[in-house]
Amino acid sequence: MHFPPQGFDAVYELMGTIRRMQFARAKSLGNSAGQAQVEFVLSIIFLLLVVIGIVEILLLMYTYTVLADAAKEGVRFATVHGCNLTAAECSGDCTPTTTCTSANADNVKDWVRKFLRLSFHDSSPAAMPVSVCYGDPPGCSAKSNTGGRVRVTVSYPYQPLFGLGWPTVTVRAAAEGRIFY
Repeated sequence: MHFPPQGFDAVYELMGTIRRMQFARAKSLGNSAGQAQVEFVLSIIFLLLVVIGIVEILLLMYTYTVLADAAKEGVRFATVHGCNLTAAECSGDCTPTTTCTSANADNVKDWVRKFLRLSFHDSSPAAMPVSVCYGDPPGCSAKSNTGGRVRVTVSYPYQPLFGLGWPTVTVRAAAEGRIFY
């Protein structure tokens, strides 16, 4: 009996040729066998940074929208409730130092903070300062400020959710209206 059987010589020769070709291919590749894994890792890192950046921008836009809505709500409250200004408090310019010292300005600030409590932000007075400014009064008297301007400004130090060395940004929103009460 002949070993291996007569018909298997061609099969063994073909298998030897395949092994030699695989060895030659592996030898020609050299150190590039892990190239696909390295490219995948670099691509995933870049993709994650882009996604995190988009999430941060969306959260920043959400913060501004919440502040703008709170300022508009404060102006709406102030225009409905008015402010009893003294003659010394009436001025033609609306600067942050021109504030209403009556209880109505505190009520406006409380109303804005009450509105902000419904958001995901810290609405404490230290974290989110609110200023109420009355100016441009056409008929300013000690009794009312009908027809005058009111401006509510809200600011908030936005801290990025993921950090990554990005700076804290102070987001400010303001709204203005005319008192009609």
